[in-house]
Amino acid sequence: MSSNLFTIPEHQSDEEVIELLAEGRELRIERIISRGHASPPGFWYDQELDEWVALLQGEARVRFENGITRRLQAGDYLFLPARLRHRVESTSTEPPCVWLAVHGSFPEQVRAASREGNHEV
Repeated sequence: MSSNLFTIPEHQSDEEVIELLAEGRELRIERIISRGHASPPGFWYDQELDEWVALLQGEARVRFENGITRRLQAGDYLFLPARLRHRVESTSTEPPCVWLAVHGSFPEQVRAASREGNHEV
């Protein structure tokens, strides 16, 4: 099976598109397409697994419960440790946001590298 991460479905949807690309024991890889989507008011992600997420296309803002907001552009990535409460404040519509999200239990080396590179909040 072959696909392209940048191929955007032509049909417009009111919902974010979340595609499961691969899955294993404590591992999930998703492609997410956002077109002006944001988390609902008062909603916070509070995930059981760590998440490494890269914004491949578009612009977005992610806010954390501690008040920090990160503006992301194409090529930026974040490491979100399990239970780090966060929300998507905004995503661009043109171009739509294309995210690559990897969920799993990451080893301490990944956590340490993210802290050193300031890619963890």
